[in-house]
Amino acid sequence: MSTTQGEAPISGAEHTRQTGRLSVVATTTDGIRVLTVAGEIDHHTGDTLRQALNTSDTPRPGILIDMHLVTFMGSSGINILIAAHHTLSEAGGWLRLAAIGATVKRTLSIVGIDALIDCHDTLHQALTG
Repeated sequence: MSTTQGEAPISGAEHTRQTGRLSVVATTTDGIRVLTVAGEIDHHTGDTLRQALNTSDTPRPGILIDMHLVTFMGSSGINILIAAHHTLSEAGGWLRLAAIGATVKRTLSIVGIDALIDCHDTLHQALTG
């Protein structure tokens, strides 16, 4: 399998990252960083999401992950979300998840992520949430 990583400009997007089976498009809406994630989040692709969640240069960061195109999330993805939640909370910010598909939602529910991180049915709810 060939893996490519890089950034490509997209209209209205800060940047796009793509690694094999995962892409992350970052935009800003009403001062909130929105990451639209598509594909599988696992051991092989997790670094792409981890890099997109880096907010070391932002005071009190708020990040919303639009997950409607995520088809699989393994334990690596779960650990990335937990670490990001803690890092953002310590910086006075927050992490929200939106539009999670049924299969991924079940996984997050089983491990209790939905009790730790704010999860919303729609992107609009998460933005106003």
